[in-house]
Amino acid sequence: MAELVGNLLVAQSGGPTAVINASVAGVIQEAGKHECIEEIYGGLNGILGILNEELIDLNEEKAKNIEGLKHTPAAALGTCRYKIDFKKKPEQAARDMARLFEVFQAHNIRYFFYAGGNDSQDTSNKIHQEAVKRGWEMRVIGVPKTIDNDLPHTDHCPGYGSVIKYNATTVAEVALDVGAMATDDGACCIVEVMGRSAGWIAAGTILARRRPDDAPHIILLPEIAFAEEAFLARVKETVSRLRYCVVVVGEGLKNTAGEEIGADKSRLDAFGHPVLSGAADRLAEIVTGKLNLKTRTVKLGYAQRAAAHCASELDVEEATACGNAAVRAAIDGKSGFMIKIVRIQSNPYKWTTGTQPLDDIANVEHFIPRDWISEDGFAPNEKFIEYARPLVCGELKMPMEDGLPKYVILDKCRLEKKLPPKT
Repeated sequence: MAELVGNLLVAQSGGPTAVINASVAGVIQEAGKHECIEEIYGGLNGILGILNEELIDLNEEKAKNIEGLKHTPAAALGTCRYKIDFKKKPEQAARDMARLFEVFQAHNIRYFFYAGGNDSQDTSNKIHQEAVKRGWEMRVIGVPKTIDNDLPHTDHCPGYGSVIKYNATTVAEVALDVGAMATDDGACCIVEVMGRSAGWIAAGTILARRRPDDAPHIILLPEIAFAEEAFLARVKETVSRLRYCVVVVGEGLKNTAGEEIGADKSRLDAFGHPVLSGAADRLAEIVTGKLNLKTRTVKLGYAQRAAAHCASELDVEEATACGNAAVRAAIDGKSGFMIKIVRIQSNPYKWTTGTQPLDDIANVEHFIPRDWISEDGFAPNEKFIEYARPLVCGELKMPMEDGLPKYVILDKCRLEKKLPPKT
């Protein structure tokens, strides 16, 4: 394979995680070891920023700031939810693709890395295919990211271990509070977590349950249709026995008709999905109305994906390794692949990285296997626990300042634009 000389561009897309910046750090640090990579650039706000030629020079960043990205949440380069959609908007997609390659050529981009989830991998695949079509020699590698953990072919996604570590910790702490305040009248607390279609995040809170009566007492997954009567019976039985019940629900919980119980169909997100914001509230209405039980809700929201202070050390290590591996794969001549995590064994946990064609990844969702969920559908079983338990291991030694975590903000030295503004 002939050596490809040119510049590198890395960008981020979709909802951030506690460790997505570690993957970017991995790309930058590995890229610095290869002479064929001349300049290292970052795209601000993902594909949307690249379309507007909003690029920064990552060589100008201090080495300690790049290292500090491994402990900094959110997306240090900025992110977006912009979709290049040839099916619904073919003319706009064609214009976008032409503009992207004008930017790539103007800045001699020969290596492109995009850290993101399902839609981001689809974008990476389209760019790879377009580069081949245009004859522009460029190597495109997707870097996995999503707390939803729903990318196929990878054992799990960077960001997932940290979100379930934080959520399981929070559920355990909330449960102690609710249990301490429970009276003879009983109480129910419903904790809503992210997860539109797949229940990996909700399922991960099972790690908080160390004894049979520990919370969470019920976990409602989008993979299992919500059965109201069975749910109410379980809540009633739990409260009569323990005086309280803690429920975890994935935001995308569906009824038997396949409709999301928490969907606001009057509001759509960037991809045309109804906004999800009410699964816990809807359940609280049901519990209060049918059982006349004091019920409160907790929505973990952005906190669950930004909690770098409670990140899994293993997650940071794997996220960084995925960035490293992406650069090495591109240097070796690969393009049109996503880096994946390969589990060698679970106990003790051993892993490595591999590659998977983006054609196998783009727009494919990976769900919890049915045989990883209890027969009654109210919790994951031992197979899931064996899978998830290693992923939360390791405590980070966070840089601290005045008693609080010290996070990094990049200087973002902008490149001079070479093209007319995007029309």
